[in-house]
Amino acid sequence: MASPREIARRQSVRQFEIQRVGVGADSAASVDTDIVATEEPLEIRLAYSGPDGSGRAEQSISITMRTPGNDDELAVGFLFTEGIIARYDDVVSVAPCGPPAENGLINVVRVELADDVGVDLDRLERHFYTSSSCGVCGKASIEAVAVQGRFDLHADATRVARTVLATLPEKLMSAQSVFAETGGLHASGIFDSHGELLAVREDVGRHNALDKLVGSRLKSGALPLTGLGIVLSGRASFELMQKAMVAGCPIIAAVGAPSSLAVELAAEFGMTLVGFLKSDRFNAYARPDRIV
Repeated sequence: MASPREIARRQSVRQFEIQRVGVGADSAASVDTDIVATEEPLEIRLAYSGPDGSGRAEQSISITMRTPGNDDELAVGFLFTEGIIARYDDVVSVAPCGPPAENGLINVVRVELADDVGVDLDRLERHFYTSSSCGVCGKASIEAVAVQGRFDLHADATRVARTVLATLPEKLMSAQSVFAETGGLHASGIFDSHGELLAVREDVGRHNALDKLVGSRLKSGALPLTGLGIVLSGRASFELMQKAMVAGCPIIAAVGAPSSLAVELAAEFGMTLVGFLKSDRFNAYARPDRIV
């Protein structure tokens, strides 16, 4: 019988017949197979006490395209980083529900909250400002997530050596088992001040990878991420910084570029932000004093 790890790996990838095509004048196409990362929808359903003592309610609150595996972590991590729950004790149960799809996957997960947990679904209405003439600046976006912050990152005294940061991209790549097969997944990892990777999660969506990572720590009672850092396989966006801030992480190191709002959010909440992280160089965009 296959182990849970092996089952998860099988669900994370699919094999297709392909043609390998060269571009040279003498090149010929050849039939082969290739392994690609699985992308499937996941619906998160929330069961909670209705307002004004109106009994239990159940509502679909999110549908995200994800790589199957660690769906429970993804669900609770999403609820935590979006401010719906404050601790894992708010959760009574997390379980897949409904019949499997044709491929055998169950693409719905139901999270039941405790009776005394008040639910503010308005928190899930993210604010995106798409027009340069709308009169709302990036500062308003930062203020909108400030209410979700539970931890004071300005006072976090974590320090990390620049030589330690330089080792992280290769370590993260080495820990990405599904990426090694497919080349098609993002990853987020938690590291300590010695550069040891404590946990890594992969997903076709960069936000999902971080939610899975935060969800795993939430379940084990290991939040906030005081004294630790998060390394991202891609760019550092505003939303990823917001999720890291809610998780109480003082240091974010991204292999890719940061956005302007990511830099502003890091400065606002006292987070160290590193971008373009390579083995021989990187840029420090906020709180470089933590890098020694």
